[in-house]
Amino acid sequence: MIFNLLSEGVSAQSFIYIIFFVVIFFMTITVHECAHGYIAYRLGDPTAKYMGRLTLNPVRHIDPIGLILIMVIGFGWAKPVPINPRNFKNPKSGMAVSAAAGPVSNLLMAALGSILFAALGRIFIYTGFINGFSISAVQFFNLFATLNVWFAVFNMIPLPPLDGSRIVSYFLPPKYHYYYNYVERYGFLILILLLNLGRINRNLDFIRILQAFSGWILSGMDFVIDSIFSLFGG
Repeated sequence: MIFNLLSEGVSAQSFIYIIFFVVIFFMTITVHECAHGYIAYRLGDPTAKYMGRLTLNPVRHIDPIGLILIMVIGFGWAKPVPINPRNFKNPKSGMAVSAAAGPVSNLLMAALGSILFAALGRIFIYTGFINGFSISAVQFFNLFATLNVWFAVFNMIPLPPLDGSRIVSYFLPPKYHYYYNYVERYGFLILILLLNLGRINRNLDFIRILQAFSGWILSGMDFVIDSIFSLFGG
């Protein structure tokens, strides 16, 4: 990630983009992980609260190795929030709902970013306030929305231990549930393979598929937001 940006030449724009990326990454993983813990707490599991994970302090959610990788190659992870399904009245649904809370929080943040992107763009154009600051502000919220949608889509991959697998597990019959979760010990290796398929065969480029889904979601958000602004003469 950082190396790719710097390989294109050192510039003020590249450094600003890196700063934006780091700030947004911290915000994204913090809210994502906190959402997992908060919903689990509301469903009866206080594990995250007792371990100090119901906080918006990003330091409590950072995994050092995951942080390094996200900075270098654009793929990484946060420290998973501890959840004990035994504390749920219905462990299966409790895990599914608490897992879904993370991606949902990212989509909500993406919607907020898209709204601010559209609103600020219109305000700056209308007032003629076009300078480095206004352009950077608009770029920040555009990147904020994009990265949050990407993070939501990525985490919804139905591969253990990603959030999507917890949701899929809820719908699986008991006899398949064990075997599906058994894949978790190999999940990281399978994910690395999927992310590198594009280097072997462009027709199997998994990253492009994720980007396509992210693009559709962002386009849908933009369409709805633009339609709402148009109704109010924006």
